[in-house]
Amino acid sequence: MNGCRIWPGVAPHFRALGREGWCRLEGVTKLFLSQAQLEEWALADKADLREGRLVVAAEGGTDWPLTPAVHVLQLVSGEDTHQLVSRVKTEEQLGRLGAEQMADSILVGDSAYEVVPGYVAEVGAPSPERKPNSETDLLAAFILNKMG
Repeated sequence: MNGCRIWPGVAPHFRALGREGWCRLEGVTKLFLSQAQLEEWALADKADLREGRLVVAAEGGTDWPLTPAVHVLQLVSGEDTHQLVSRVKTEEQLGRLGAEQMADSILVGDSAYEVVPGYVAEVGAPSPERKPNSETDLLAAFILNKMG
């Protein structure tokens, strides 16, 4: 489950390529990065998490804000009354649902879910006048070329 996952409903032009976590990003404003992927990047000195920001070493220390979140993989028990399966939820959203997170699971009322802990990276939305080497392009290139 390493790699990037789309923030549901935000990036309709997302396409996943293969099973190794490679992604093509077109029009993405937010994406999910698993904790395991960030740890892998940190061990390889490709990127780091500092003060709530993703710092990409290869891009001269360019950084993007990160928000703690989970990707909900599957319902383990109970009913999916909040339709959380296959969704990404931030800690704030989980708090509003009354959810409790414990490592790789969350409890919402009587329902239990398996989750992947991680972060949502906030990437600037593309605009027609943006220059080709914008920070959004740099992050997309990093993810495409450095993941895995």
